Amino acid sequence: MPLYKEQGIVLGAVKLAEADKIVTILTQGEGKVRAVAKGIRRTTSRFGARLEPFTHVNLMLYRGRSLDTVTQAEILSPFRPIRDDFGLFSAGETMLESVDKVAEEHERNVRLFLLLLQGLRALETRPADPAAVAEAFLVRVLGLSGFAPAFSACAVCGDTSVGRFSASQGGAVCDGCRDRDARRANPAALTWLNGLVGGDLAAAGQGPIVPEVRGEARALLFGFSEYHLDRRIRSLPLLARSARPAPAPS
Repeated sequence: MPLYKEQGIVLGAVKLAEADKIVTILTQGEGKVRAVAKGIRRTTSRFGARLEPFTHVNLMLYRGRSLDTVTQAEILSPFRPIRDDFGLFSAGETMLESVDKVAEEHERNVRLFLLLLQGLRALETRPADPAAVAEAFLVRVLGLSGFAPAFSACAVCGDTSVGRFSASQGGAVCDGCRDRDARRANPAALTWLNGLVGGDLAAAGQGPIVPEVRGEARALLFGFSEYHLDRRIRSLPLLARSARPAPAPS
């Protein structure tokens, strides 16, 4: 049917003509949808702020040949705290952009949708380390996309004696399996990254860590992510700048 209902999370928008926007939305049942919101840039628009990035919405859409059209939008959760804090906003932008990179148009991915909803709800609680929450989210997006990085054992042979890291080989590697591009990695950085794999997103990054180790871990994760997603993630430098200094061990 041309008309269909969905719930989704707004990933972003670009201007179209004088008063419209093309809005990108990750929906629960239809995957990523690109739809025109007509007249949204007018002050009299019926959409108002309902289609701003981060917003969780109920939608009525009209299915088109290339782009759908939003006909109704109702806010389920605005996630307003994320927009009002630089650290939360930077973490949220990383979540939205990484999801936009991996989601396919009109290809259902309920697990990805629920992960994004979980991630935004974690940020809304104002966690102690929003950057770590975003990094834990990124690790899980990679896992859902089939690129789960190895941190605690060699990605090639499974040996737990790892001291190097190679994006092309799948993460941590031992000396016997390392390729030419494998770089030395601090075991503490790998341990910290491994701690991001499971558990509550809002609690990610809690606990003392040497700032230099945290910086190395971030560099390993960012490099791995861009290698396997095969594109630059523009929000990562902003996320790195927003990161709060890690408390050193006492």
